[in-house]
Amino acid sequence: MNPLDTLIWLVNFPASRGYAMVFIAGFSILGLFAMSLSGATPDAALRRIREREGLLRPEDAPRGVIGRSVLRYVFRVLAVLMLANLAIGILSLTGVPVTRAYIHEHGQPTTATRDGDWVTFTTSTGVEYTLESDFFTPAVYPDRDAFISSGDQVVVRYLPGHPQAFVIDSTQTPR
Repeated sequence: MNPLDTLIWLVNFPASRGYAMVFIAGFSILGLFAMSLSGATPDAALRRIREREGLLRPEDAPRGVIGRSVLRYVFRVLAVLMLANLAIGILSLTGVPVTRAYIHEHGQPTTATRDGDWVTFTTSTGVEYTLESDFFTPAVYPDRDAFISSGDQVVVRYLPGHPQAFVIDSTQTPR
């Protein structure tokens, strides 16, 4: 498998679900950044009060400092990933072909049927896929606004190693 195909496949997930990704990332980023702060551990507020009142005994000293640091870094990484997903989702909603151009250029063509927001095609290995082509971020390239009615035969281009990353080829659609 091509590493670039795998990267495009991973980036295609938030790109093909732009509307949902904007809301999911938008609401989760603040919580993830808050959890990545040093005072965000569950017992931090109680420990500060005990220290201020002089009630913290030596046996009550903070433990697991390394574990909390690792947890903070994990939340920071997740926050950055969600920020990237937010950017990809916004770009996809505004019509920027984040992954579609690469899939169209390097994808393997096959015929498919479109039923509402669902596209069904069979790969060269004989596996049938039924995947969503969302209304807000349709998997159509190069003409994103091309009208394709439900039930029509269309040409789909998919990445051979990752058939979930596909585009409907609007240059080969029935007119």
